[in-house]
Amino acid sequence: MPQEEKGARNRLWRNARLATLAEGAEGLGVVENGAVVASQGRIVYAGPEAEMPAALLAGSEQIDCEGRWITPGLIDCHTHLVHAGNRANEFEMRLAGATYEEVARAGGGIVSSVKALRAASEEQLVAESLPRLDALIAEGVTTVEIKSGYGLDLENESKSLAAARRLGEQRPVTVRTTFLGAHALPPEANGDKGAYIAKVVDEMLPAIAATGLADAVDGFCEGIAFSTDEISRVFTAAKALGLPVKLHADQLSNLHGAALAASFGALSADHLEYTDEDGAAAMAKAGTVAVILPGAFYFIRETKKPPLALFRRYGVRMAVATDNNPGTSPLTSLLLTMNMAATLFGMTVDECIAGTTREAARALGLLGETGTLEAGKWADLAIWDVERPAELVYRMGYNPLHQRVWRGR
Repeated sequence: MPQEEKGARNRLWRNARLATLAEGAEGLGVVENGAVVASQGRIVYAGPEAEMPAALLAGSEQIDCEGRWITPGLIDCHTHLVHAGNRANEFEMRLAGATYEEVARAGGGIVSSVKALRAASEEQLVAESLPRLDALIAEGVTTVEIKSGYGLDLENESKSLAAARRLGEQRPVTVRTTFLGAHALPPEANGDKGAYIAKVVDEMLPAIAATGLADAVDGFCEGIAFSTDEISRVFTAAKALGLPVKLHADQLSNLHGAALAASFGALSADHLEYTDEDGAAAMAKAGTVAVILPGAFYFIRETKKPPLALFRRYGVRMAVATDNNPGTSPLTSLLLTMNMAATLFGMTVDECIAGTTREAARALGLLGETGTLEAGKWADLAIWDVERPAELVYRMGYNPLHQRVWRGR
């Protein structure tokens, strides 16, 4: 989508209450009687209206926010948004008592998503994914990460990533793409994980890096997926190609995935229900963000909660995301996700809001561009009809968004 037109007037949002989320500010970085000014799509001022330079006021287009709250635009930093079909039939089977193995034997599980994505055209993937993206945008999301991982060969992983790129062209939203070739073993691999990982490293990764389709590389380190040694091979190749990494880690067991992610300087480690103290300490030292995903915890009825107390003790930054996917988190509401993070895991209001703005930007390597209301960053804003920010976390099934602004527009 185009940026704000060159030569356009400054745009001023005044008579607002700001949650700037500025680094180092207390709490949410609240500014009462605040204003935000954008020029050429970027913030040139965010702070008390009384301290705004007079030069910014002259000739600017003014929007009276009537006392509403402005936060940075929301960021969903972990999704599998591009997929084909759904797995509601498996959901129904599990409700009737079927086990994971029984669902898999009936053709379900990730294999069914791989089959559906391979059968779909790029155009079909875009058409199916747009409503999911629109649901996020309607709640103030201005940046979204989208992973591949349901193609599991070069042609279909590339198709998935290309569809994700096209979503960012068809809507006013920033899309970051992630190659998740090491997600699961495709049926044709016949159980040979080593040979498949070699294909990911030697064939898929170089080709995808050469086309620029991916902004980062992810993997699934778990007993039902890939070992630490196998993920290390993928991450070594990704780093050699100049691509940052992130990891699905410690979701169902403790394979020390968090520490592995940290050892590669990963942007984030995600899920983390079984992460131990060594993992938390390693993440803190490396600056790896913990991405908390309550949707999957809720949907698969997990009971082991991520160790938030450890993350707080070691100063690990925490982001919050929907993990939108057809099998374990068919969730397209970041507002509801915040409520779940608070209700299920005990995250505070400040942690939830920071987790879907500043820390989510950090988890994508985008904190220099977005995630806070500070001069120099993109003018990505969400303007809310609320009395206090806690309402964004407190309500369920209610959207108080008044206006969404992407890059000043």
